[in-house]
Amino acid sequence: MPFNPRVFFRKAHRWGAIVIAVPFLLVLLTGVLLQLKKEIAWVQPPTKKGAGKEPSASFDAILAAVKAVPEAEVKGWGDIDRMDVRPKDGVVKVQCKNRYEVQVDFQTGKVLQVEYRRSDLIESFHDGSWFHDSFKVYVFLPVAVVVIMLWATGMYLFALPLWVKWRRRRRRRREEKGRKGEREKG
Repeated sequence: MPFNPRVFFRKAHRWGAIVIAVPFLLVLLTGVLLQLKKEIAWVQPPTKKGAGKEPSASFDAILAAVKAVPEAEVKGWGDIDRMDVRPKDGVVKVQCKNRYEVQVDFQTGKVLQVEYRRSDLIESFHDGSWFHDSFKVYVFLPVAVVVIMLWATGMYLFALPLWVKWRRRRRRRREEKGRKGEREKG
């Protein structure tokens, strides 16, 4: 039986879609949430505005302010994942290891907001690192390769009928031209 690319690509497209269905759906859904993280406070708390644009609160004052927030569960610098300084907004976003975000006015050292931040958790689902670091390479990378294959086979399956119709029309025109030429000669 000769190789039929149309049948092969259709089967590859079908089975590829089935194989990647669950991980790709996870990537799509979390990607939508991450695209909307600034619009949905449940995903990422909105940034509050501080008193000024010049930082004057010390790191010790910021740590003391965060320690005073019970939800943050901060006893020292080891309980802080990272700090995001926003001079334009006059605020320091302190992200704790327990996923709470404490926004501190970097001029006064006053706590402006305490909220649970889900965007980092959603991002870890999105890239597969929530499951395991090797999951990113051994599951999500192959899923991306299969998605590229689905795109290519889908484009082939879309374009093939158009190309066939174009060839038929071109052949018909040539045949009609040939018949017209024969009638004119005869």
